[in-house]
Amino acid sequence: MMPRRAGIIFPSRSTSAMKRAMAGTLRFAPLLLLAGCIPGNRPDPAPPPRASAPPPPPAPAPVAPPPPAWQARKVVPNAVEIRRSTYVVVAGDSLRRISDKTGAASEAIARENRLAPPFLIRIGQKLRIPGGRYHRVGSGESGVAIARAYGVEWTRVAEINDLAEPYILREGQRLLLPSRAEVSRMTVEERAAAFRLDIDDLITGGEPALASNGQAAPAVATPASPMPSTVPVAEPGVFAGRFDWPLTGRIIHRFGNLGGGRRNDGINIGAPRGTPILAAADGVVAYVGSEVAAFGGLILIRHGDGWITAYGHAEELLVTRGQAVKRGDMIARAGMGGSVIEPQLHFEIRQGRKPVNPLELLPKRS
Repeated sequence: MMPRRAGIIFPSRSTSAMKRAMAGTLRFAPLLLLAGCIPGNRPDPAPPPRASAPPPPPAPAPVAPPPPAWQARKVVPNAVEIRRSTYVVVAGDSLRRISDKTGAASEAIARENRLAPPFLIRIGQKLRIPGGRYHRVGSGESGVAIARAYGVEWTRVAEINDLAEPYILREGQRLLLPSRAEVSRMTVEERAAAFRLDIDDLITGGEPALASNGQAAPAVATPASPMPSTVPVAEPGVFAGRFDWPLTGRIIHRFGNLGGGRRNDGINIGAPRGTPILAAADGVVAYVGSEVAAFGGLILIRHGDGWITAYGHAEELLVTRGQAVKRGDMIARAGMGGSVIEPQLHFEIRQGRKPVNPLELLPKRS
């Protein structure tokens, strides 16, 4: 029978045993207290977060260069077919007004009726209106872009329209195009040739059309401020009359036939890569670019009186379209652009469209 004391039940255990248990507990208490003070294998506290640097500003988007002048304006092929007819001149007529009435080109009407400048006509005169397919030139359109819109060679368009210097079209002018029958007879090679660009194309059809009441822009552009690609460049009035060598080096290829059906319209001068190329005479830059695959970096300069120089295979072009240059100004650096395997300069001198042997016009070398 277990004794009861104040409602608490004590187990039947001897007093001496209870004392031994309590003594053991008291003996280990200091060790337990010390254990709470011994550092454990815990990770170091994380350092306070640093203030993050602001992200760098986004890089400006690259500015695409303006399209070359010859393709600055897209051409819509909306030519009109005109039947051959006769027109009787009435009061107030001019060739331009008759062109607007009939849809035929005023130049074609003049050729058909053998009218010479100043193209005088009289009331009651009967004029033959030549039939054909005519494209009306839009604002800023170039001859090359017009020809490509119809899949024909620009040289063919220039030929049938009897175009001459300075080869700048006018807004509202009508161009006679090859007939549909002629186009349908074109070979695969002829169709491919219609989309190949060469120096002759740039000279005769590379400028944008002149506004009906506007003028070509004078040479005031700089590399930092290029001329708008939709504005034609004015040619210098008079040639200074002298050409200098654009650089010094050995002549790799001379002017004329190279054999195998190939022809060189200029001379090729070998030079170390990066050699400065100089303007051969005073003039205005008419073209800067690399659209003519054979020549890579190419510059054309007009000098007045129809004289033009060309500089090909350049690796660095240092002038801009519309810029005035003086003889001896550095315009580019020689390189291996286009279809060559060693650094050089392809140099041409042309009188209008006709290539001239540069060696006949450059100073004689000693």
